[in-house]
Amino acid sequence: MPKPLPLSVAALLCLLSAPVVAQQGGAPATTASPNMPPGVTATTSNPNLAVASIKLENGKRLSTIIGATVYGQDAKELGKVDDLVMTGDNQVTLAVVSIGGFLGLGSKFVAFPFKSLTREGDRLILPGVTPESLNGMPNFQY
Repeated sequence: MPKPLPLSVAALLCLLSAPVVAQQGGAPATTASPNMPPGVTATTSNPNLAVASIKLENGKRLSTIIGATVYGQDAKELGKVDDLVMTGDNQVTLAVVSIGGFLGLGSKFVAFPFKSLTREGDRLILPGVTPESLNGMPNFQY
């Protein structure tokens, strides 16, 4: 007499034998909604789901600044941007630069006004700052 199949195997066979139904439809529709800001378009055929497509024309991506190397006077490397501090009205006011140390150990944090950082090509520059002048600055604490 053959042994009965375990319940889990029987359930799996039932699921595998069910017909597969694909969604029908063409390419997603692109529509502008009156509730969206200018430059945002919905690229979906589902009215409950809108995917925004915005091109950054002005401004800076903060992810490209955090971790960037900062150079000072005479193009000397000073350290890396460790963090950016924002005010309550979403304005970046401070750039926290990590100086010295090795692999993050023993480093010192120094804060500068964000507006004092300038960009020359791909480099972030703190004009007039030298590695020696950083040593005399107070340690920034969170």
